[in-house]
Amino acid sequence: MPNDNWLWWIPALPLLGSALAGVLHFLTLRARRSAPDAKGPGALAWPLACAAVGLSFVLSLVAFNTLRGLEESARVLESAPWPWIDAGSMQVAVSMVVDPLSSVMLLVVTGVGFLIHVYAGGYMKGDPGYAKFFAYLNLFVAMMLMLVLSSSLLGLFIGWEGVGLCSYLLIGFWYSKGWPAEAGQKAFVVNRIGDACFVIGSFLLVRIFGTLDLSAIGAGVHEHLAAHSFELGLAALLLFGGACGKSAQLPLFVWLPDAMAGPTPVSALIHAATMVTSGVYLVVRLNPLFAAAPGVLLFIGVVAAATAFIAGSSAVAQRDLKGVLAYSTVSQLGYMFLGLSAGAWAAAIFHLVTHAFFKALLFLAAGSVIHGMHEEQDMHKMGGLRKHMPRTFVTFLAGAAALSGLPLLSGFFSKDEILALNFASGGAHYGLWAVGVVTAALTAFYTWRMVGLTFFGKERFDTHHVHPHEAPASMTVPLMVLAVLALGGGLLNLPAVAPFTLASQGLHHWLEPVTRLGDEILHHGHAPHLSHSVEYALLAIGAGIALIYAHKGFHAYKEGLARDEQFREQRPALQGLLADAWGIDRAYRDWVVQPVKVLALTIAVLVDKLVIDGIVNGAAALARSLGQRSKRLTDGSVASAGLWMGAAAALLAFFWLLGGAR
Repeated sequence: MPNDNWLWWIPALPLLGSALAGVLHFLTLRARRSAPDAKGPGALAWPLACAAVGLSFVLSLVAFNTLRGLEESARVLESAPWPWIDAGSMQVAVSMVVDPLSSVMLLVVTGVGFLIHVYAGGYMKGDPGYAKFFAYLNLFVAMMLMLVLSSSLLGLFIGWEGVGLCSYLLIGFWYSKGWPAEAGQKAFVVNRIGDACFVIGSFLLVRIFGTLDLSAIGAGVHEHLAAHSFELGLAALLLFGGACGKSAQLPLFVWLPDAMAGPTPVSALIHAATMVTSGVYLVVRLNPLFAAAPGVLLFIGVVAAATAFIAGSSAVAQRDLKGVLAYSTVSQLGYMFLGLSAGAWAAAIFHLVTHAFFKALLFLAAGSVIHGMHEEQDMHKMGGLRKHMPRTFVTFLAGAAALSGLPLLSGFFSKDEILALNFASGGAHYGLWAVGVVTAALTAFYTWRMVGLTFFGKERFDTHHVHPHEAPASMTVPLMVLAVLALGGGLLNLPAVAPFTLASQGLHHWLEPVTRLGDEILHHGHAPHLSHSVEYALLAIGAGIALIYAHKGFHAYKEGLARDEQFREQRPALQGLLADAWGIDRAYRDWVVQPVKVLALTIAVLVDKLVIDGIVNGAAALARSLGQRSKRLTDGSVASAGLWMGAAAALLAFFWLLGGAR
């Protein structure tokens, strides 16, 4: 296999762009110190950052096309390895690897990431930290690319921690407001829990396989399955714990809704193209390991179904526009893991891709609304915006239609494939399928509730002080591109039933070299299969649910707030429970955060101040007291000194006589 060292440039370009944008930020600060009104060179950071990610996207396209020209069994590009750790039998090298799975992720990260960078130029215009923002944004993309391209689990972990650091920096970007800083800290701390699981699971894999090379681990699972089945299952469970942190699954999803504290382009990048997709990517990358632990896969399905339902039902009662989208992301990530639980590796990646399109679109369109509404995010204070923001309105409709799973759009195909494969798996997966269907109804309802409250009905804002307006072209053009992708993304993996038979399963076939071994271990050559009639019936159920509940959600809220007010009056306890996301975050505060604070205060006061400081300060006080008392025994005169010398001589004589008597 030839060395493709140019692959290093894919993550290196955004990393270089981040460094240069950081330099521009410091030059801008220096210019402002000498002249407060000086603009400095910070404005150059936007085109520089866009160029860096755009060039990475071009190289990703080159890598994808190069793979297409190779035989299916030889679709791997790898750079020369960089030796890193050499400790006896433990050797770790880092190289960049592009295979069918990483090629798809590269196009999502760099393609959607580029559009978000373009959008961010208009959204962040005038911000004093303009250049610093793009330095962080480029670094975020670079770390995600490192995660996707690394050949070893250690290199993947560096990117894994890198996106965690960048999320902390970007969520808390407006730290002077107070709440964003707390949200950034919350994301950082919650993810450390998952990262601890990731590290322990990696140590266990080293113990079993003696290597951290991802391909070697995947290829060696079958060989170690008989002798190490328990250890393999435990390693898979621990790695899923890491995925729960990054991809916001129960019980570690609580950081993601608070991530809305960052600028909207950050929300779009986290929710659509980078951080939250890393857990799904990890499971698919190590699909043979997870396939060897079917009990863990079922546990993943239970967690995923609970996450999807709890987050979807919570989205129904949110008033914050970005808050609805945040809980929607948590719910859709649950769908992806629901697919993984059934061994539907390609279906999960398919939903990851389509979700990247329509969720990036919805977040950026929401940012356009917030921009035009002078930073207002409460949907109860919007209404009638379609006539003020026509381009934003049309693109938002496209994203909403795809998210709610309306027939023949991208979300319809990817969501229903996951549900169909769970139905085909039978057993406990029937229950998971049922939860997925209920969650699909909730998704359609809250999506079109959001559309009705935001763009229809009477204007509920102060028209004397708020003047909604359309966003500039730098923000609306990316919306239009994403709208096309959201509407047509289903073409990537059409179902294998008429009339889609000839064009079906494109993504599934593309990923087959990566997922084949996991399929063989999990299904033993007998993958679940549905008849065409059952597949038609499931498609009809999915289409019917999406249409019915989208209609219900839109018509209940297109005229205003009456339905919300009625719900709050008739079921105040349920409305409060859903608005508070089932009280899970509050339970953390009451049962984890507050007890830890009380314990810390107790240790600080009782143990540190009274015991430790008491012992140290008491010893010092004792020494000081003894010194003072000793000082009083002599006044420094010759007579006093002679007296003490005589006493000492008498004492010595006494001991001498006593010794002689014996």
